[in-house]
Amino acid sequence: MTSAVAWALPAATAGAGRELLRRAAEERDLMRRAQGDPGALARHRLARCRAENTEALRTIVDRHGWPTGRLVGEPASTAALMILLHAPDLAFQLRCRDLVAEAAADGHCPAVHLAYIADHCAVARGEPQFYGTRVNPVTLRPYPVRCPETVDERRTDVGLAPLEQQMAALRRGGVAPPSAWRPESQWPPSRSSTNTGISRSVFFW
Repeated sequence: MTSAVAWALPAATAGAGRELLRRAAEERDLMRRAQGDPGALARHRLARCRAENTEALRTIVDRHGWPTGRLVGEPASTAALMILLHAPDLAFQLRCRDLVAEAAADGHCPAVHLAYIADHCAVARGEPQFYGTRVNPVTLRPYPVRCPETVDERRTDVGLAPLEQQMAALRRGGVAPPSAWRPESQWPPSRSSTNTGISRSVFFW
């Protein structure tokens, strides 16, 4: 099935998809090494990898727009999101957040991708997040959430479990904190996460 999907991709972007997958795999490998040996050299290698990955993603976005599943394949689009979440450039993350929002609104990108990058950017700017996907690694509680009384409705819309369920799993050690999000732990999303009815009007940027 993977080969059929790759065959159907536009030739101009299939190579970009392979590059995204390669770079994301390299970063995951460096992350595992850094966790096992958290020294200065490992951290430096990981930081350099993330900076280089950011520039590679920037080139792809400049040429093709946000790399959606239709352009590069769903696994590569998820790899692009991982690279974006770890990018050391908030301005670039904000630019791509808006591109992901447009793609999600048009049904070309899973809504859960928007949830992660929207929350990431909100927390980075010191603003309340929308879906509660970012967790403080010290307190193991979500960073402040906008309109918390309706957060589970928003989470359901993008295919995420209720927030308290996520927190209970985290306290049991069942999942990694979303602040250290790994696409492989969340992919594939549930069917509802491909929701095409998401509206730009529900966001406040």
